[in-house]
Amino acid sequence: MEVIGSSSIADVINDICPWSGEPVSADALTTYRGHTVGFCNPGCRDKFEKAVGMFDTAISEKK
Repeated sequence: MEVIGSSSIADVINDICPWSGEPVSADALTTYRGHTVGFCNPGCRDKFEKAVGMFDTAISEKK
């Protein structure tokens, strides 16, 4: 995952932040599995990255 600097809010696959239920914000985008995902603020984005990072690592270690 990476924080997106050049993508726009038009690229996101969601309109609503999965953590808060609020609309996504252009300053809180990331990529996940090749798609741009939006969040309402950078804190929610960072929480998502930490959570999925732990699962991705655990899955990789099981292989």
